[in-house]
Amino acid sequence: MTIEDLIENFELLEDWEDKYRYLIDLGAKLEHMPEEYYIEDWKVRGCQSQVWLVPKKEENKFYFVGDSDAAIVKGIIYIVLTIFNSLTAEEIKKVDINNIFTRLGLNEHLSPSRRNGLSSMTEKILYYANIL
Repeated sequence: MTIEDLIENFELLEDWEDKYRYLIDLGAKLEHMPEEYYIEDWKVRGCQSQVWLVPKKEENKFYFVGDSDAAIVKGIIYIVLTIFNSLTAEEIKKVDINNIFTRLGLNEHLSPSRRNGLSSMTEKILYYANIL
């Protein structure tokens, strides 16, 4: 699934309740993360829920796996991974995550703590893009 597919799917949903359910459904589709990744080293600071984000770099492109203990946050992670997976460091640095979440119709509906968590996830991905 591409980010454009996600935008189209979210546009079909008329109210926040439907978008919320779809977000939870997306979170259920996250790739299973190996148990050894559920450690402090991979935890994203600044999220109200527990969030883990693990990078892998192959042939100059980044791939991430992630998970959370909260269903709605898992959906946000799914979207974040859809946006950033298979990008180079330079491409990652050019992503306007706020614009994408606005196009999805989610920016206005995320609580301040979830927006902070989204920002923390994005900062962590940018950190990995700069050091790996």
